[in-house]
Amino acid sequence: MELPFDLDRPVVFFDLETTGLSLSRDRIVELAIIRVSPRGDVFERVRRYNPEMPIPPDAAAIHGITDEMVVDEPTFKATSKSLAKLLRPCDLAGFNIRRFDLPILVAEFARAGIDFDVKDRRLIDMKMIFHREEPRDLSAAARFYLDRDHQDAHTALGDIRTTAAVLTAQLGRYRHLPRDMDGLHAYCDEMGPYVTEFDRWFSEGEQGLVFNRGKHKGAALADVAESAPDYLEWMTRADDMPDDVVEAVRGALAARG
Repeated sequence: MELPFDLDRPVVFFDLETTGLSLSRDRIVELAIIRVSPRGDVFERVRRYNPEMPIPPDAAAIHGITDEMVVDEPTFKATSKSLAKLLRPCDLAGFNIRRFDLPILVAEFARAGIDFDVKDRRLIDMKMIFHREEPRDLSAAARFYLDRDHQDAHTALGDIRTTAAVLTAQLGRYRHLPRDMDGLHAYCDEMGPYVTEFDRWFSEGEQGLVFNRGKHKGAALADVAESAPDYLEWMTRADDMPDDVVEAVRGALAARG
């Protein structure tokens, strides 16, 4: 594939199929990527994973991947180091990656003991562009921008091939869209900023970190450490709590008195 602007580093289009929608509970069963280098070289890969949990029938009905199909596949953790190395120098692109695929991917890396940092990456989300310009889903985007049906819906590689084609069509249709990765990243940020799990838990206030969720929403972390330390102790023991959240909570507990 050829993008209608120059790249200063590789960009990876990616798509996930999962056991469900829960960031803490669900797992990846299929990952497809298309990596485009600044020289125009294109590399495609699709891999399935054993999620180490049953694939719910509702999820299997959508993407067609069953327990039997992944029983002999590697776990995500088994290949996580090589995947992180492949993605390390790359910007990321996809359809709805800011609100679904990327948070799930980051959570899987965290469970594998890998800090997959996205702060310095440009995140180009074709759903953000699509919903900002023509509010709808990937199949509708294929009909609208490509004048064809999306035949391979809910296969990871089929989805991402269509997604990459949609971006090219969007750039051709909307002449006001930026023609560089920084500009597209900023454009997508305005529509749907990427929010980390830490940001979901805390925001900065006059008293330091303030809870954005949970029973102490709106309260300062330092105040909760004094009034409800048991709640913070529970947070440090929760299996699905992000490491940076636990670190902040432990710091607040240590600072008491």
